[in-house]
Amino acid sequence: MKKYNSFISDSRLKGLSIRNLKIIDSTTISLFSEILQGVGRNRLDGSRKKGGIKVHTLMDAFSGVTEFVRITPAKEHDRKFLYHLKLKEGSWIVFDKAYNTYHHFAKWTAQKVWFVSRMKDNAVFHVTKVLVDKTKKKQAIGVIKEQYITVGIKTNGTVTERLKLRRVIYKAKDGKRYIYITNDFTLPASKIATIYKNRWMIELLFKQIKQNFPLRYFWGESDNAIKMQVYCVLIAQLLMVVIRKKAATKKSFANMITVIRLHLMSYVDLLEFIKDTYKAWRKTHNASFAFST
Repeated sequence: MKKYNSFISDSRLKGLSIRNLKIIDSTTISLFSEILQGVGRNRLDGSRKKGGIKVHTLMDAFSGVTEFVRITPAKEHDRKFLYHLKLKEGSWIVFDKAYNTYHHFAKWTAQKVWFVSRMKDNAVFHVTKVLVDKTKKKQAIGVIKEQYITVGIKTNGTVTERLKLRRVIYKAKDGKRYIYITNDFTLPASKIATIYKNRWMIELLFKQIKQNFPLRYFWGESDNAIKMQVYCVLIAQLLMVVIRKKAATKKSFANMITVIRLHLMSYVDLLEFIKDTYKAWRKTHNASFAFST
């Protein structure tokens, strides 16, 4: 990542004017509880309980690859991942409401690290100021409400501090409403909604990895062997992104990987082969496409 980050990163994301955007999420890889402890209660019929690993991921939105991961048993709560993050001042981070913890929100605010997340349905808050309210307009879409709020930070069950946040309600064209919270008070509310929309990039990353680098079969059953295989997959995905950028190919990611998988040991220039497969093959074998009938 240190070597290739600037090369593979896009200078802009559609609709965004910020830099250093990180996305957090996790994906679960199913295993059996003999390898890693399963989730939930023991099965009454005596059958094996499915366990698994949870790959907690910090993704760089501008490069589209994993920047930091932590692998844990699937039963570990997502929020614990936050304790292992080291974010620079001025960073932006976006995540789902499973990671919501007001203590970290206060810590990031003090460090000038900005976040965008969805608000939990049962969240308790106090409204201090209403900036926009279009909720009574039936045809309104986009940002329909913007508020300044405070939330309580508890210590030993008692509220000891109140944190100022910004609450944005966004109505999509299909009528669904999304409630976002952020500690940034400068960007337009529409930009806050756009930042959260980019969270789906990490879902696409997980899909890309699982479809092209299957993690259904493992070389070993030990905790360490499984983690090594997961890291190999993440390294391979990074290398494929680098190769695709260097080759400037229009091939889909899946097609490119298929070509590389089949011709990894072929005596042909890889980048040329990816960019123009037929031209590279003719050049290597001094062949032509003139056929006699």
